[in-house]
Amino acid sequence: MDAKLIFTTDERRIARELVVWLREHLGDSLQTGDESALWRCFKEKMRRGELQRDVFGLNPVVSALQTARVAIEDTGLRRDGVMAIIFSRLQGHSDEAKAFGGSVATILHGLSRTHDLHGKSHVVESENFRNLLLSFAEDMRVILIMIAGRVNLMRQIRDAENEEEKRHTSEEAAYLYAPLAHKLGLYKLKSELEDLSLKYLEHDAYYMIREKLNATKKSRDAYIESFIRPVEQQLREAGLNFHMKGRTKSIHSIWQKMKKQKCAFEGIYDLFAIRIIIDAPLEKEKMQCWQAFSIVTDMYQPNPKRLRDWLSVPKSNGYESLHITVLGPEQKWVEVQIRTERMDEIAERGLAAHWRYKGVKSEGGIDEWLANIRTALEAADDQQAMEHFKMELYENEVFVFTPKGDLLKFPKGATVLDFAYYIHSRIGSTCVGGRINGKVVPIRHQLRSGDTVEIVTQNNQKPRQEWLQIVKTARAKSKVRLALKETQQKEGLLAKEMLERKLKNKKIELSESVMAHTIKKMGFKVASDFYKQIAEEKLDVNTVVEKYIETRDYDLNLNAPAQTRSAEEYNFELAENHFSGAQDDELVIGSDLKGIDYSLAKCCHPIFGDPIFGFVTVNGGIKVHRTTCPNARHLRENMPYRIVRARWSGKGTSQYNITLNIIGNDDIGIVNNITSIISKEEKIMMRSINIDSHDGLFDGHLTVMVDDTSRMEALIKKIRTVKGVKSVARI
Repeated sequence: MDAKLIFTTDERRIARELVVWLREHLGDSLQTGDESALWRCFKEKMRRGELQRDVFGLNPVVSALQTARVAIEDTGLRRDGVMAIIFSRLQGHSDEAKAFGGSVATILHGLSRTHDLHGKSHVVESENFRNLLLSFAEDMRVILIMIAGRVNLMRQIRDAENEEEKRHTSEEAAYLYAPLAHKLGLYKLKSELEDLSLKYLEHDAYYMIREKLNATKKSRDAYIESFIRPVEQQLREAGLNFHMKGRTKSIHSIWQKMKKQKCAFEGIYDLFAIRIIIDAPLEKEKMQCWQAFSIVTDMYQPNPKRLRDWLSVPKSNGYESLHITVLGPEQKWVEVQIRTERMDEIAERGLAAHWRYKGVKSEGGIDEWLANIRTALEAADDQQAMEHFKMELYENEVFVFTPKGDLLKFPKGATVLDFAYYIHSRIGSTCVGGRINGKVVPIRHQLRSGDTVEIVTQNNQKPRQEWLQIVKTARAKSKVRLALKETQQKEGLLAKEMLERKLKNKKIELSESVMAHTIKKMGFKVASDFYKQIAEEKLDVNTVVEKYIETRDYDLNLNAPAQTRSAEEYNFELAENHFSGAQDDELVIGSDLKGIDYSLAKCCHPIFGDPIFGFVTVNGGIKVHRTTCPNARHLRENMPYRIVRARWSGKGTSQYNITLNIIGNDDIGIVNNITSIISKEEKIMMRSINIDSHDGLFDGHLTVMVDDTSRMEALIKKIRTVKGVKSVARI
């Protein structure tokens, strides 16, 4: 780019001619001081060197004047719109523009907002983005200026050398600006944008079609004349007041048909259409349209599959017309459209139904809104209506961006939590808040159009009942209900396991019938509510155990008074260390151990080589625990007299279950690498593996059979060497 803008001789000439043209066409709408204020702004920007050519090398001042001319000629904009166009290209700010009036400042503010929005997303071709752009602009003139600017740019970049930027500009013209022009009924600009984008994007196709159209223009005009002449004669003889016109499809439209039908140019039979527009009184409209239809189909063979009757039942937007394709002279198919002057006027306003019948869908109240805009554009003297026309058509919807630039639509009032559940159920269930445009917000924060939303999660977060009041979308509500149900079931199972473990630790046998009686006596009608309160710590487990014992003793009639015994019958016993009774009492566990009823505790799963101790159970058997067992402290403190020292003897001759907890990166192949190590180990057998993946990590439980602690430690060491494994620990 040039460091300082220098006008060429041609640019000076073009600028002077455009200024004269604008002055003539704006006339009295220009206010005193407008030109001098713009001139001062221009000279100041030039003095500071702030005006530069764009990526195509185009002069910003000349581009501004050219865009203003397009806006006046094709959209009906006047003084305020032109001032905003020129001032924006001079890189003026909305505050500076207040000197031209509040309306100009409003338009500039809208141009700035839409410019920022445009650079925010890579999905500008989506319908959501076009709708967001319309609602974000606030003032319809912002969109009209954007369309005019893109039309002018597409006209000027024919010989541009920057091919990459030229392609990008042309693609946007096709999938963003042409549809916007289409919505506003600016069909001339729509077709021009589509044709120019095709010219730059698919050069060979464009020129092939253009050359064929030029080559066949005389014969095509002659054919249209030969088709129309006898029809006109018959219509006049029938006493109808009408006029007829023929039109050729745009190059872009022909190319789209060629691709859709997979045929050559010569295979497109409806290159042109004939329109019969009847001047009929309201009460005779349908009758005269069907009369014209009858005349045409009597003269030329119709294709009944191509009949479109929007006269009997108008389309949802009010479009009325008869369409029929007939076989004309030389066995060529011709589309004929029959309507009245009133119908034609409706069809040409707002969102033209002629284009909508080909697939453009209606959205909410947009038809009425666009029709009103078109009315304002056509009423060149009704500038006040245009100035106060605000865009409120999407008042019930908001459009927000993901951090990657994808655009999502939500109902108005939707929250950060709605967004989280839209992305993924797990994201929603662990959501603790969000970042809106980089600022931290709570889960109940309401979304606004244009926001960029990022979700913040925590693994220990769980869905809550009050979330049903926070989310607004049906999708999120159903996901919250499902998550609450799953959470309650999971917590209920954990609470039940915790209660059973507590009873086992106290050497109390669990009876389902006694537990059911206990739950009922504690005032719960449903067991799930009982376990839910334990999980939420609203009900103390110790209290439940006491109530269970009381219920059991009552049910078994064990509450009878016991015989009084003398204190002299009791001897005080004290263990000399944590895991022994008398020093000479020691349980030696080996292959030759006989005559002693012992078993390995399931709470800690000791294996050969672990430091262990024995615990004498009420039935006289011995449970062998690891010294690191979670229950060791409770046993030591409450029943030290039952503890027996124990050790292993000889070598391990059996295999034992151990469970390892493995945490690592959730990478492809990491589980296979772990299981491969186990399969290569002798005398190690894998029993089960359970993997849970979340937030890019996996948390797995691996159960294997090993001989002793030395093999276990060797296995753990090897698993830790697997790439991506963060930790391995025995449970």
